[in-house]
Amino acid sequence: MRRERLQRFAPTAAVVLVALLAGLSFGTGLLIIRHFRADATATSRLYSGVFGGLNDPRPGAEVEALLRLGEQVRALGLPVVVTDTAGRVTAAANLPFEAALDDPRVIRYAARLDRQNPPIVDEAIGTVHYGPLPAQRNLTALAVLQGLTIAVMVGVAVFAYRSAMAAQRDRLWVAMAREAAHQMGTPLTSLQGWIERVRTRPTPPPDLADHLAADAERLDRVARRFERIGNPARREPIGLGALVGRVAGYFRPRLPRRANAIELRVEAPGMGPMVVGDPVLLEWALESLVKNAIDALQGRSGTIILRVGAEQGMGEVRVLDDGPGVPRDIRRLLFEPGITTKRGGWGIGLALSRRVVEDAHKGTMVLEQTERGACFLMRIPLAEPAA
Repeated sequence: MRRERLQRFAPTAAVVLVALLAGLSFGTGLLIIRHFRADATATSRLYSGVFGGLNDPRPGAEVEALLRLGEQVRALGLPVVVTDTAGRVTAAANLPFEAALDDPRVIRYAARLDRQNPPIVDEAIGTVHYGPLPAQRNLTALAVLQGLTIAVMVGVAVFAYRSAMAAQRDRLWVAMAREAAHQMGTPLTSLQGWIERVRTRPTPPPDLADHLAADAERLDRVARRFERIGNPARREPIGLGALVGRVAGYFRPRLPRRANAIELRVEAPGMGPMVVGDPVLLEWALESLVKNAIDALQGRSGTIILRVGAEQGMGEVRVLDDGPGVPRDIRRLLFEPGITTKRGGWGIGLALSRRVVEDAHKGTMVLEQTERGACFLMRIPLAEPAA
């Protein structure tokens, strides 16, 4: 409950912090401008006072100029302590406390000023210990506040990122559950169809036992696929031609043949080429591509081609269909989770297929440019020949 409240108020807190940081930055800029203007004015006054005292012919004009300079220093708020060669305090201005010159606190305060700024040593007057101007202290405080604000904003951003990742993981698990139901839907629907045919016919159709066994085997493979998630992929020799033939052999009897018939063709040079990988995961990836092609042809007749080949040390499987193709506006994001062209789809099939091919088998999966329909290409490194 507490986490949900934090997630709900995190965007508002981020907006408030951004506004606060913007206000602090604007205020800091104004203070810097005012500081430089005041510094230029004070420097001009000091210079004019010194120049006027040196050029005044009246007796005692130099002393008056020095006194005016001292008053201007006090007016600036600059803390100053002057000590002679013996370390005794001879003058002080803008102390943070009321004290006589011989008060020990003044000497301790001078030592503290030396830690802020190096003292100025003059043989005529002794040592001048000075501190920062009030404007400098204000700017330092503002810098600290800005740093704290940025730190809090980073904390809010990290929290928001973690919350977003947790929400994404939750959506992924939900999508995977939907994908499991989607994967199991085909054999379950097929089993129901075979059962209905048995009920409506006096004699069972030929090869019924084989079809029922194939559907039961597919259900078992779907269950085993999700056991592989998070585990290292197996490394077994696989013939891509045999893999494509097995997938096509399952889907062919279950495609529509009368209204809006769909033809599934295989173009493969025998059982090969040979790759090394996890047959369960690769079959899953290929079935997702075939199922997407079938869904793309829903409501129309068409052809799906599974073409196998090899080039530049990579085994290749292309899944081509003559359907409506993939809209241009989502091609770049097609393999991202949640991206789909199907109504009610979760957009997880292509994302999982690409992860199987690229992450588990160091291959590539892309959508190739075609004049009509769509063409998905899987490329997997060929198995090295035995020595």
